[in-house]
Amino acid sequence: MKNMLVLYHLPFVKTANTINEHVSAFERYSRRYNVVLLNTECGFPQKMKELDFDVIVLHYSLFGLGHTYMLNRKFLEYLEGSRAYKVAFFQDEYHYCKKRFDFLNRYAIDSVFTLLDERYFDETYYRYTDVKQVHTTYTGYVDDGLIELAEKYHLPLSERNIDISYRARELPYYMGREAQEKTEIAKKTIERLKNTRYRYDIAYDESSRLYGEDWFRFLADSRAVLGVEAGVSIFDLDGEAQKTYEEALRKNPDLGREEIFKILEPWEGRIHYRTISPRIFEAAAFRVCQILYEGDYQGVLQPMVHYIPLKKDFSNMDQVLSLLDDHDFVEKMTERAYRDLIESGKYSYRSFIKYFEDTLPETNSTESAAIDEIIEMIEKDALLRTAKARILSVRYMNFPGKKYIPGNIKNRIKKMLGVG
Repeated sequence: MKNMLVLYHLPFVKTANTINEHVSAFERYSRRYNVVLLNTECGFPQKMKELDFDVIVLHYSLFGLGHTYMLNRKFLEYLEGSRAYKVAFFQDEYHYCKKRFDFLNRYAIDSVFTLLDERYFDETYYRYTDVKQVHTTYTGYVDDGLIELAEKYHLPLSERNIDISYRARELPYYMGREAQEKTEIAKKTIERLKNTRYRYDIAYDESSRLYGEDWFRFLADSRAVLGVEAGVSIFDLDGEAQKTYEEALRKNPDLGREEIFKILEPWEGRIHYRTISPRIFEAAAFRVCQILYEGDYQGVLQPMVHYIPLKKDFSNMDQVLSLLDDHDFVEKMTERAYRDLIESGKYSYRSFIKYFEDTLPETNSTESAAIDEIIEMIEKDALLRTAKARILSVRYMNFPGKKYIPGNIKNRIKKMLGVG
């Protein structure tokens, strides 16, 4: 078998499960490759320069901040000198596009997996980069562990304490009107449900976010969950939309929402960047009824088959609530969603990895190094690298006085630890 290196970034703090699930799928379900997973948070392995791989995967978590890549100088030098077939996965790729395109060209990336629809490939990656292949993917898939958790926390519909639940975070206006739907659906639903008999737990502030099994317990206790298409409606190819937005606010910090959107109108909806969220699969696995804004959802969902469609002006909210009150209707809908999205296996990580590996070329390289030897070399200094990373994880935490630590001291600590 040939060897594959998957580079990803995951700090030692509480975060969403989706990154772990996506990364581990390469190792768990690969049929053609010995897979080595390497977290760049832990720094560059001492023996890494001596290793060659047939395929290198750059996980989307490396590019999560858009303008900052979680690859230090040593990783970049290794990547630049490697003759492996290189694949990059992207999410949240709607801004800092020029930097991303330059990265793909400089490091000779062969293939890109994007959330963009195929009809936009020519005006984005094929136009600005030398990548040979571009493929559409989803933000996440169905993990076996998700199914196990759904069974573990399952409650009969009649025993659930929340009628409608939801969590979201606010996004900047330069991402477009449709990026505001995540919070709009929350605000409007709260307003409609006030002083009614419906029990709801809906929030959109950062402090209310839930992670890990706390999120799954919350979901399992819900009869229904709200949702919208993930993504944005301004795909800022040249960075001008964000620049225009920031300049307008500098000149007039008191600009209102509609004034801002009027300024951004030239970029609104030029490239459609709306996707299906992993939360769709989570709700289906937990047999939670989904009340979603009308949308395409990458063709995965059908209204009134897998979810109750909610009009964006809330004109059909009474009908939505009437359907939610119909116990038999809700049970049938959640069972259909479970059957089509979960039980079918069509959207499983196993199916995703098969699809991914089918896009890879047959390599002409000579016999690959023994995987045990590779792992031994990478793990030679793993304990030290991990210890350093755990010390540095303090930079992700909030604590009194953190903002008063000078940047030069932070940089000196990084240099002392040999990371960054």
